[in-house]
Amino acid sequence: MDRLLVLCRHGESEWNKLNLFTGWRDPDLTDKGIAEATAAGKKLKALNLTFDLAFTSALTRAQHTLRLILAELGQTGLPETRDAALNERDYGDLSGLNKDEARLRWGEDQVHIWRRSFDVPPPGGESLKDTAARVLPYFNARIWPQVLAGKHVLVAAHGNSLRALIMQLEGLSGEEIVARELATGAPIVYRFDESGKISEKRDLVG
Repeated sequence: MDRLLVLCRHGESEWNKLNLFTGWRDPDLTDKGIAEATAAGKKLKALNLTFDLAFTSALTRAQHTLRLILAELGQTGLPETRDAALNERDYGDLSGLNKDEARLRWGEDQVHIWRRSFDVPPPGGESLKDTAARVLPYFNARIWPQVLAGKHVLVAAHGNSLRALIMQLEGLSGEEIVARELATGAPIVYRFDESGKISEKRDLVG
């Protein structure tokens, strides 16, 4: 039985390009982001991977990434589930602000704490710990059982919602996961043994 899970952060969004805090705001992909998502599909196709199910967030940039990947795989009719449980971390009052503007307003040290601590949320927003508390129950109830049953599952989501999954899958601490960088449009391929432990991991970066 092949227990396969592929996680992919969306391609570059319009607000990534502008260095803005995005969170639950809904910009689409840039031309570069479209190219990254298309390249992700080509990488998965080169490994002869196909999928039984796909999951994505309620946000356009992740949905668009998923569509482009599936188009490259020739699987445009694949069953797809969209849910806000997989949305990016909510940056609250930081959403829509340029990161340099935020540093001027609150100070570099405070903005760094909000961005890179595990459990300190920005005003009106979520910490990574909060994000995990939203993402993981959905993953454990809806996605993980499909993987354990031998389905090939693709998840196109966001840097922090995927960090929450990776933290659980790889048994990382909060400090370890906040240091993990996830490239846009770069799939991570996991295979699992019958006990649910990782038997193979491949980062398809570059």
